[in-house]
Amino acid sequence: MTVEQKVDAVIVGAGAAGSVYAATLAAAGKKVVVLEAGPPWTIADLVSSQIWARRLKWRGASVLATGEHRIGHNAGAGSGFGGAALHHYGTWPRFSEENFEIRSRFGRGLDWPITYGDLRPWYDRVQAEVGIAGDAEAEIWRPAGDPYPMPGIKRFAQGELLARGFAKLGLPTAPLPVIVNSVPYRGRPACIYDGWCDAGCPTGALGNPFFSYFRDAQRAGAEFHADSTITRILTDNRGRARGVEYYRDGEPREQAADVVIVAASTVENIRLLLNSGGSKHSTGLANSSGLVGKYLLAECAVPAWGLFEEETEPYMGINAGQLMYREGYVNKRRPNAFGGYQWQIGNSMKPNDLFGVAMTRPNIFGDALHDFLQTSSHHIGMMIGFGGGIGERENRVELDSSKDHFGFPLARTVHRFPRDIVALSQYMKAQGEAAIAAAGAYEAWSSGQLNTGHVVGGTIMGNDPAASVTDSFGRTHDVSNLVIGGASLFPCSGGAGPAYTIHAVALRSAEHMVAHWSDYTA
Repeated sequence: MTVEQKVDAVIVGAGAAGSVYAATLAAAGKKVVVLEAGPPWTIADLVSSQIWARRLKWRGASVLATGEHRIGHNAGAGSGFGGAALHHYGTWPRFSEENFEIRSRFGRGLDWPITYGDLRPWYDRVQAEVGIAGDAEAEIWRPAGDPYPMPGIKRFAQGELLARGFAKLGLPTAPLPVIVNSVPYRGRPACIYDGWCDAGCPTGALGNPFFSYFRDAQRAGAEFHADSTITRILTDNRGRARGVEYYRDGEPREQAADVVIVAASTVENIRLLLNSGGSKHSTGLANSSGLVGKYLLAECAVPAWGLFEEETEPYMGINAGQLMYREGYVNKRRPNAFGGYQWQIGNSMKPNDLFGVAMTRPNIFGDALHDFLQTSSHHIGMMIGFGGGIGERENRVELDSSKDHFGFPLARTVHRFPRDIVALSQYMKAQGEAAIAAAGAYEAWSSGQLNTGHVVGGTIMGNDPAASVTDSFGRTHDVSNLVIGGASLFPCSGGAGPAYTIHAVALRSAEHMVAHWSDYTA
């Protein structure tokens, strides 16, 4: 086995959280190596094509999905430099104040060990560094924070139509907060609104990691190694992390480090901990609480569509949408449905592929599909809602008896939505169709199945080592030099995209690590 020279920190994963850690530690003078299982993507690989866009999605070991409401994993994960943040749509709302305190406020789910006020300074910092377009005053549901550095993105015909529908229902809308430039910002150009966010945005208008923390980390001297599949976290005879084992070119290697930071996808973070058990960690690393893999949480995703007599320009704009409407966890209009949610309104669409026009009617074929595409490619309107917020212990990731080609067990997800989230999805479906009809559509419909959205949890943070895996900085309670980054830390999700909060939590953690380095390495 090849043993690499020891470094200050080894980071597993070159996505959103991993890039923030790498940039912060390298800027502080630490020797940092980032290991990424996927390819070494560059800007030149970001081609506006649906086929090319698929290459950016998950290409690692299979994730087996079980349970009543199976989690869809691959579309929301990434492989290669930039991770899922390379192809994400750039929806960046802040989590609400109640999101951090749902147990205290409502007696449901789990509280975070920090409040919104604790995280606000890092939200503001990240916002200034990456750039967000939006209108903070129009977002009446937005918690306190600095105003956005850019005005909201351009609105096209379907956005105008759908906003009219929400207004008729008495529901306010606001520009969707996105890390897509509405004007030039920090050397990056304004968006051209051609609707190719899913392919990674080669112009740099969407602030993916190549134009933010990944770039900053490289400039500060962090080393990034692609095609490096991490199989285990290695520990010493005291039970502390001493590095990672990984494979490159089919050969096993070892990267020694003073600190190990695991910042892969939610499921892979969990799988790596469970596959790293030893004599001092018989149930998996950092798992004395028995909670590694537990409290997995998937949002419910509710898409809705309508056909209009008017030209809707569905091919223009950005994939995330143009506008938003958001609600908190409880509302007297939906007494049986608990959970926060948001509508992303006026999403740009291509004719086919995952979120394309053809996929809105998977039950029609041949001439009927051809006729539908001919009409809808100019007259369809779309929005998608995400709802969630309740973490339940039995929703989990565990190891399967099947193994990958390195001989390590695959991850298996077990998931079902709580009854009040099912009720929430039904409420959202009815509301979405009503808003589209109110907008003047002559036909409105939504997905007939209960879909899953963003996935969080499984290595939850908390103050009590018996009831959580890490502290509020992502440092595991059991192993003082092992840190977790990413959405697997989240005790709950409030039906709002997690990317912005992933960045804010990672920056807070990374700066704490720099300020208290000796505590991590002692």
